[in-house]
Amino acid sequence: MKVIGIIPARYASTRFPGKPLVDLKGKPMIQRVYEGATQCASLDTVVVATDDQRIYDAVKAFGGNVEMTSETHPSGTDRCGEVAAKYEADVVVNVQGDEPLVNPGQIDTLCSAFADKSVTIATLGHTKVSLEDLED
Repeated sequence: MKVIGIIPARYASTRFPGKPLVDLKGKPMIQRVYEGATQCASLDTVVVATDDQRIYDAVKAFGGNVEMTSETHPSGTDRCGEVAAKYEADVVVNVQGDEPLVNPGQIDTLCSAFADKSVTIATLGHTKVSLEDLED
């Protein structure tokens, strides 16, 4: 089974413009996410999907795989879809671009769901959520 991880990243966020490039202990956030995703045993390929040249250049600078996408996508999922169409893969994992502490084990757990050929979509979840977490 061939699995690709796609990290959608856009610069023009209304709440936090430039978030993928924010410095986190000497590295841009997108690099932290990319490095975490590449630690996943299940992902054969990791690629950043962006519509911004600054993000593209930052990913290239640290040696990552990156694809430019249309600026008209309404969501990161649409950005992932555009890039996924360029690759041959059995499974595409949308790795959130603003999760610098991505847990490779969780992505591997998610990917294991696709060993069952009847599974066509999966997401991670947690059964125990505190009231405090719900109200946060």
